[in-house]
Amino acid sequence: MSEDTAVDTSVDTRPTKIMYVAEATAHGGRDGYVTSQDGQIELKVAMPPQMGGDGNGTNPEQLFAAGYSACFHNALVLVGRRFGFDLVGSTVAAKVGIGPNAQRGYGLAVALSVSLPVLDQDVATKLVDAAHEVCPYSNATRGNIDVTVLLG
Repeated sequence: MSEDTAVDTSVDTRPTKIMYVAEATAHGGRDGYVTSQDGQIELKVAMPPQMGGDGNGTNPEQLFAAGYSACFHNALVLVGRRFGFDLVGSTVAAKVGIGPNAQRGYGLAVALSVSLPVLDQDVATKLVDAAHEVCPYSNATRGNIDVTVLLG
């Protein structure tokens, strides 16, 4: 298991070259819809019932969880390949929580659950830690929100 706090936050993780730019537009905030520039995303957005909404649509936290889990899993597979491991059957699930913060705004917290059923615990831990260093979402959130990585 690893926690975000164990990572060196003094390292500059900004890109040296932009390889791809994603574009999306929100219409109506949390009670509207979102679209991507290429038309691949056209989703209704709604507040979850826990926050007073009707839940009749996706929400930004679900989209962030989907993006983070896919990105982290890709980093994990990449790191595994570098070390000679085939991670077929592995998964990454993300839980993204939202709640009020001390500055009268809102903050996020993330829990990533990684399943590497074919590897022993020590090897799996090393790969997860390395993926946490490689993943752009991990690099973007490091020091900004609590990210817990659980290996199960």
